[in-house]
Amino acid sequence: MNSYRSISAWDDFPVHQTSEYVRHPATSDRNFYDRYYFNLHPSGGEYFAIFGLGQYPNLGTTDAYLAVTRGDDHLVVRASKPLVDRSDISVGPVRIEVVEPLRKLRVIVEPGRPADSQLGMDVTWTSPVDPFEEPRQYLRTRGTLVFDTQRFAQLGRWEGTLSVDGTDIAVTPDRCGGARDRSWGVRPVGEKQPDGIRQNLAALPGMWNYMPADYGDHWVIYLCHEEPDGNRTMQTGMRVWTDPDRPRDYLGRPEWAHDPVSGTRLLSGSHITFPEAPGGPITVHVEPLATNFISIGAGYGVEADWRHGMWQGEELVEQARAYKVSEIRGLGQYGVVDSVARFTYDDPVRGPQEGYGLYEHGFFGPFPKLGLTDRGDLFD
Repeated sequence: MNSYRSISAWDDFPVHQTSEYVRHPATSDRNFYDRYYFNLHPSGGEYFAIFGLGQYPNLGTTDAYLAVTRGDDHLVVRASKPLVDRSDISVGPVRIEVVEPLRKLRVIVEPGRPADSQLGMDVTWTSPVDPFEEPRQYLRTRGTLVFDTQRFAQLGRWEGTLSVDGTDIAVTPDRCGGARDRSWGVRPVGEKQPDGIRQNLAALPGMWNYMPADYGDHWVIYLCHEEPDGNRTMQTGMRVWTDPDRPRDYLGRPEWAHDPVSGTRLLSGSHITFPEAPGGPITVHVEPLATNFISIGAGYGVEADWRHGMWQGEELVEQARAYKVSEIRGLGQYGVVDSVARFTYDDPVRGPQEGYGLYEHGFFGPFPKLGLTDRGDLFD
């Protein structure tokens, strides 16, 4: 099908929400996007895989990636092509299949594409309950709309095979969990735009925390964006029970305490307290096990030649990249940092709880509460 036509396969379904064809969003903002994000990890943290696929209708592109950290290796396969049909959720070697909406998805990364790729994957993700609807993210800076996004999040278990450097790793649901999210709306994507009045300002200024953890019979989801002056543009604390008949617990305003690593923008741990939790206050202690610097190679904005939504040409582009974690952490720490972590807390009613999940943080520009007074500062 011609990549410049308006009509696509989705137009044969009753899913339209405006008078436009499905391919054209209701907004003409160049930064409109629609994305899948997944992570996969064993409870021991031997490796950490992160993968996703995005569509950028107003830029005419779609791209996907798989990034795996194992030991000192950070391996990436990525692909980009012109966006033709929004019902096609595949890019090069990466393909997503929605087996059962909101409950089961399959992700395939064909090995040997491109020829120097060291990665392959065929895994199926299953969740026992429906997703959690996160607060809408809306951020306007100096008159410019930077973020206007919606996202739902979900935890589940993985089953299948992950191939790394010629070795097949069995992925079993008893050991391998992970989070996924679906997000869409407006956020910075594609080639860098002129800053205009936003000179030297980070797109998401201050501190970003996102920590969904799986404790077996329940999840705890913590999220916080706090600006340099202490204002919070979004936050949430929620306990989701895997028994679908059990109501979810709103945990109230979260309070954070982080353990900075001197000379970096990294954290060695965190302590998240929910003073208003039902049944009594709880404090979640977080211990990172393995870190994936997704800002390197996967398109999250640090590298000038490969950003989500960036035009890579009229033809399909497939690339493989291999890095050493010890060599990229200096640059990667200035972007979003994702780790698999152990989460523990004492429940006043049910006793000690232990889980595993995503430990995501980022510090962008100044953040005086932790001693960062300039965009290049590091923790004391």
